[in-house]
Amino acid sequence: MNPTELILSNFEKVSSIPRGTKYEAGIRNWLITWAAEYNCTSKTDAAGNLVIYVPASAGYEDHPTLILQGHMDMVWQKTNESMHDFERDPIQLIREGDWLRANGTTLGADNGIGIALMMSIVEDETVKHPRLELLLTVEEEQGVGGADNLDPSLLSGKTLINVDSETEGVFTVGCAGGGSVNITLPVTWDTQKENEVAFELKVSGLQGGHSGEDINKFRTNTNKLIARLLDEMQRNIPIRLSTLKGGTARNAIPRDAEAVFVCVNDKKESCRETFSALQSTIQSELAKIEAGLVLSLNEIKSEPIRAISHAETQAAIHLLMALPHGVSSMSADMPAFVETSNNIGVMELKDDGLSIISNHRSSVFSRLEEITRRVETVAWLAGAKTERTKMFPPWQPNMESSLLKKCVETYRSIKEEDPKVELTHGGLECGIISDRCGGLDTISMGPTIKDLHSPDERLFVPSLAGTWEFLKMLLTVIFISPRS
Repeated sequence: MNPTELILSNFEKVSSIPRGTKYEAGIRNWLITWAAEYNCTSKTDAAGNLVIYVPASAGYEDHPTLILQGHMDMVWQKTNESMHDFERDPIQLIREGDWLRANGTTLGADNGIGIALMMSIVEDETVKHPRLELLLTVEEEQGVGGADNLDPSLLSGKTLINVDSETEGVFTVGCAGGGSVNITLPVTWDTQKENEVAFELKVSGLQGGHSGEDINKFRTNTNKLIARLLDEMQRNIPIRLSTLKGGTARNAIPRDAEAVFVCVNDKKESCRETFSALQSTIQSELAKIEAGLVLSLNEIKSEPIRAISHAETQAAIHLLMALPHGVSSMSADMPAFVETSNNIGVMELKDDGLSIISNHRSSVFSRLEEITRRVETVAWLAGAKTERTKMFPPWQPNMESSLLKKCVETYRSIKEEDPKVELTHGGLECGIISDRCGGLDTISMGPTIKDLHSPDERLFVPSLAGTWEFLKMLLTVIFISPRS
């Protein structure tokens, strides 16, 4: 079996096991069994992180240990039409020419393809390598909880290669820090009145995407868009919200949102007219950016539903309108690089209030604090409560890294050209793991993946061969002095 097909075969095995954040037990147990079949031992820490210990190839026993690292969880996103049950169903893979995608869901190449790469290195006896520690973390996609609680005693290596980047030929040497603010705006509930009619408002068909990698691509956030529609209606029509929901992950740009509201019966034609006018405006604005956008407003007939007050509805809409979203600032040092951003990733009107999650990123820790305070202040002005998650500092680049130099030399010897060395606005675990382990020489790399954290996620299959060829050579030379 050639390397590409071996990697894809292993990825298919990984994809058959549900592995969302906090649902990693199945894939972890499967990997422990797989490791034992290849005479590898393993350990799990209290957080659920897994380390698989791979013996060195003959002749490489005296080389220092190398850590290969990825994460077990994936983002669960699917199209409105998909009946996929992420907790039970395997991901259905579809090969279309040079691309691999899933059937109506996220592919999970982030970071399942990294797991498959590690497995293939172990299984292919032609790959020579030093002793390896395969570190597979949990909860990377929701706050990097696994890395933050890693037991450093599980690792002895001082050099780490993360395989969670998304472009072949690019070495990532730094990333943004991040964290989230959970907002709750208190509400009270009442019942729909006899003279009130109910409407359902839906926004769907947007691209969505990764809240780090895609935040500068002008993709529309449905949570902000539906707030705009509701705001226009409530300016002249007293409406009361019954349902408001959008987004499923803090680190994914939301693609769909819906609201149910009530208004007095004699204002329902005004609702339709207001919606129709703004619908035309928005579709014209977004025609070139969001070709799949669908906006709908329909009257619904049902038993009386519950709704919050007009004043609380106004407060909820005003809060969503005022909260920032998107790029806050670009880097002064690297003009093409996003420095600071936030994503209004999830919102839902619950029993105790409107819940909103704002996810923040910045390559400058003080700016991360600034955008966090800005969001907290807006929420405070609206009378909402806030709670921060832990804020993680940026992974700062080391351009003098011996690992980076070895990677550049190896890539150049294979491709006869220089690789790109970049920072990413997406989150990586390298800096956190390095800090936990007292300082590691780290770098991140991987094959080409597009549209992460959305059902459009796809893997460029030819990039696997280049990634494999590079890794295979690097493993044989990584700890050898250029003069030896």
